[in-house]
Amino acid sequence: MSNDSEKRLVKDLTLMLLYLTSWEERDDGYSYRRSWKGYDFDTLNELAKEELLSGSHKAKSVYLSDEGTELAKKLLKNYRISDQESRSDRSNDNC
Repeated sequence: MSNDSEKRLVKDLTLMLLYLTSWEERDDGYSYRRSWKGYDFDTLNELAKEELLSGSHKAKSVYLSDEGTELAKKLLKNYRISDQESRSDRSNDNC
């Protein structure tokens, strides 16, 4: 596997794990997904540059953008991993 392919795989897997371990929060009529950022910081920074997630460097969690959420769902489908929409049931469990 080439270095570029390996980096792409790590980014894909990280985004999927961020989504799978995320929870939904609501504020002023908006809802968004958050996840703990216990992953490689270089990978998280690359995903942030692609505007798939955002968050302060000091914070322990990140926000998944709508694009990041949709891409994670697409990747899960491509890898044939079940996307149980019950992720929103975890709302605030991790806070």
